[in-house]
Amino acid sequence: MTVYGIPNCNTVKKARVWLEEQGLNYTFHDFKKAGITREKLAQWSAVFGWEIVLNKKGTTWRKLDPAVQAGVKDENSAIAVLLENTSAIKRPVVEVNGKPVLISFDAEQYAVNFC
Repeated sequence: MTVYGIPNCNTVKKARVWLEEQGLNYTFHDFKKAGITREKLAQWSAVFGWEIVLNKKGTTWRKLDPAVQAGVKDENSAIAVLLENTSAIKRPVVEVNGKPVLISFDAEQYAVNFC
C-alpha cells in the first residue's frame, strides 16, 4: 500500500494514524519532496475524475491566479496545474498494488477497503 500526500496535511495525518492504529503497513510518498508524474495524475483522474483530484476547496487553489484557475477546463489542463502546484492535489491518495483505491480520508471507507 502506498499513501500519497504531504506530511503536514491534517487529512493525511488522520489517514496515516488510522492505518497505523489498524496495524496496516504502507509506504508514504511525499509528493512535495518526491514529486508526482503526469502519468500518475492521469491514472488517478481516470479512477476518481480530474474534478476530484484537483482540490478546488483548498488554500493552494484559492491562492492561484484567477487566470490560471479559469484555464482549467479539462483533465489535461488540470494535470498541468497540478504538476506545478502539487499542494492542489486532493489528498491522501491510497494505492494498493499500484492501483488507486481511495482519495481523501473517511474512516468508514477505509474500514470497508482495508479491514
